[in-house]
Amino acid sequence: MRKSHGPAFRKEVIELVQCSACRGRAVTKGLFHEMACTACNASGWVAADTGEALPLDELVTQLSLRLQAAQQLINELKHPRASGPEALYLNGNRRGGGGTNFTGD
Repeated sequence: MRKSHGPAFRKEVIELVQCSACRGRAVTKGLFHEMACTACNASGWVAADTGEALPLDELVTQLSLRLQAAQQLINELKHPRASGPEALYLNGNRRGGGGTNFTGD
């Protein structure tokens, strides 16, 4: 059943690219000082499909979603899961006596 009205159940992830005006730095070079980039609301990111800056409330949400995805990837890389024959010895299969791990050795 498709939802026909009201807010979405899950927040849609908008593809972001670096701002072309500031090259993702969030500031532009002024005559004597750096100024906040107006093309990207001083974030360094714009919508990939339109190239326009996102509203600040949407921008915060999208950056948070990207940060959460990046942190999840970092955690997966820090703690890799065992694979192959090693996984049989590390993960319990509860086939031994008293529900212990049985490896068949």
